[in-house]
Amino acid sequence: MEKNEIRRKVKSLRTMLSEEEKMKAAEEVFARLEATAAFLLADRILMYHSLPDELFTHSFLGKWAGRKRFFLPRVNGVNLEILPYEETRLELGSFQIEEPTGTDVVDPSEIELIVVPAVAYDRKGNRLGRGKGFYDRLLQTTNATKIGVGYEFQLVDEIPVEPHDVGMDMVITQHSTIIIKS
Repeated sequence: MEKNEIRRKVKSLRTMLSEEEKMKAAEEVFARLEATAAFLLADRILMYHSLPDELFTHSFLGKWAGRKRFFLPRVNGVNLEILPYEETRLELGSFQIEEPTGTDVVDPSEIELIVVPAVAYDRKGNRLGRGKGFYDRLLQTTNATKIGVGYEFQLVDEIPVEPHDVGMDMVITQHSTIIIKS
């Protein structure tokens, strides 16, 4: 399947989910994430602040914010900057995503774990994003463990890979935990 065909298919499946199904899936996925050694051992974690069509992260951030040091990305031109997560320091930024404010940008090398959103993943850890390359550019600059999270239907047979694409070390859905690199 071509990338745009995968994007269309996943988008149509996401629109059919009820709010209850979305919340249940997020709880199951993040319970699986909490059980991984990568999460348990990491202190500095880059998350994402979910859009309505993504696996919901707001409750998870709130649950762990006092025990883990979370960071969120902020769009700066064609790149992502990393800033500390504080619920009171969010404002609507690029692409209608709530992003952190401030000037305390963190170097990607300081992050131990990155929880990465996507349109789709495959069992080899390949990731299909929205097509702008923001995460691929960021992921090339870090040795952090990369964990992709999503709904089970976001797991597809194969993602076409390009040289700039950065794979995941693990992919978690509500029914699967796939370890690619330990």
